[in-house]
Amino acid sequence: MDSGSTEIVVDAGCFRLYKDGHIDRLSGMDTVPAGFDADTGVTSKDVVIDAATGVSVRLYLPAVRTAESGGDIKATAATTKLPIVVDFHGGYFIVGSTGYPAHHRYMNSLACNARVLAVSVDYRLAPEHPLPAAYDDSWTALSWAVSGAADPWLSEHGDLGRVFLAGCSAGGNIAHNMAIAAGLTGLRVEGVILLHPSFSGEVKLDAEAEEYRVSVKIRWAAIFPGARGGLDDPRMNPLAASAPSLRTLPCERMLVCAASEDPRRPRNRAYYEAVKSSGWGGDVEWFESEGKGHGFFIEDHGGREAVELMARVVGFIAGH
Repeated sequence: MDSGSTEIVVDAGCFRLYKDGHIDRLSGMDTVPAGFDADTGVTSKDVVIDAATGVSVRLYLPAVRTAESGGDIKATAATTKLPIVVDFHGGYFIVGSTGYPAHHRYMNSLACNARVLAVSVDYRLAPEHPLPAAYDDSWTALSWAVSGAADPWLSEHGDLGRVFLAGCSAGGNIAHNMAIAAGLTGLRVEGVILLHPSFSGEVKLDAEAEEYRVSVKIRWAAIFPGARGGLDDPRMNPLAASAPSLRTLPCERMLVCAASEDPRRPRNRAYYEAVKSSGWGGDVEWFESEGKGHGFFIEDHGGREAVELMARVVGFIAGH
């Protein structure tokens, strides 16, 4: 047997990536269908946006407000359009989907609590589809979502003047890169929400765990063989010398969220400080969950810290 087919180069628990490029996905690939969620009143549906690649989105529409009339509660048509949140799921670029149960639950909760029309992007996964496929798919989905006539839900209920980008982990990395691409093409968005985004770099930060950084380097090389400069590719290191200036960010506001026990926390803080000092004209906020690890709020949906984080995201979207 070829040793490359048995030698594991990355073991992240939810997947094992082998030297020859094949992968065992051990978790993170379960799915639930779109539909009505009784807990939140949110309805979701899947829409294929690129038949050639199979890239799709899951749209989330919260229930319309109700009005009381003569003692009866009646549904009424929405009087105002809803902000649009284009979200990118996490999973190392390797696992996960819009239908992953915990992510689907989080999106229902977000749509309900923030009163937004959410667009969750199902990009192609590496290593079968090496990066930049996920970035290309995400840009296709963002462009589709803001086209004005993408889907009746978006055209009838979405406010194209209030578009937000959001994502957790690898999805936070994608959200940053979509913001940079939007700025370079003249597409304006109101806000960007980065939840424990995955960034790295060739040079170790003082507070960064070297073992973790090395594991990211190995994984990045396997899923993005065409990366420029390894971990200093601007798509992984937005602070690299070759990266586009953060002054080009196209949003008015940004929220950077981290967890104190997440090995990504030093990079998250460095990114926040870089945005703050870049000369960008918007407002950037920092929110840190103490005692919690990476992406905890996706699985630990009802915990106190997860509820606090959701409240901060909701307040950010509302503008206060």
